[in-house]
Amino acid sequence: MTSQPRPAHAVRTAADADAEAIAAVLGRAFDDDPVWRWLLPDDASRVRRMTGLFGILLRRVHLRHAATEAAGRGGGAATEAAALWDPPGHWRVPARLQATQALPLLRITGTRTPAVLRTLGEIEKHHPPEPHWYLAVLGTDPPAQGNGLGGALLRSRLGRCDDAGLPAYLESSKERNVPYYERFGFRVTRELALPGKGCPPVWLMWREPGQGR
Repeated sequence: MTSQPRPAHAVRTAADADAEAIAAVLGRAFDDDPVWRWLLPDDASRVRRMTGLFGILLRRVHLRHAATEAAGRGGGAATEAAALWDPPGHWRVPARLQATQALPLLRITGTRTPAVLRTLGEIEKHHPPEPHWYLAVLGTDPPAQGNGLGGALLRSRLGRCDDAGLPAYLESSKERNVPYYERFGFRVTRELALPGKGCPPVWLMWREPGQGR
């Protein structure tokens, strides 16, 4: 008995109209993320808070670059996974935008705002200076996980990185995801300890063009 091939997944560039659906998918996808569970420890409100946070990041930062991509199973247009990419030289959030995000962030993260800002700031300090594509976020809705959507999103952008001869960079906040990214050519450059008692680490990962796929 032969296995049936998986249907091709539709990967598309996300637009402003996709922000709400993508934020909801990522809010659910990161509910079990170790770092975000530490930053937002209340189980009852975490998905709602994460959805709000991703909504801000999408509308104020990532969608501006026209590099965010969404995917769904089969050939449909449903959003079940998303990758938030930033092009070379555009990964840093401008100070002007940081100021406009301060109040919405405070409303979402509440008393955990200092811990969130401290943690994200520490991660940003170790961002490599070389020109590269930055995978800020990759997530799949839990019911759709294991169907190759993340791989389809990675191959979509990494193929273009290879064509342009550009490296790529990400931070993995789940140790079990490190081997997954390694299959696509990323390698760990550092396990980064984060401030705060009990905060899990993140793994900084770099990919030279032409590695993996």
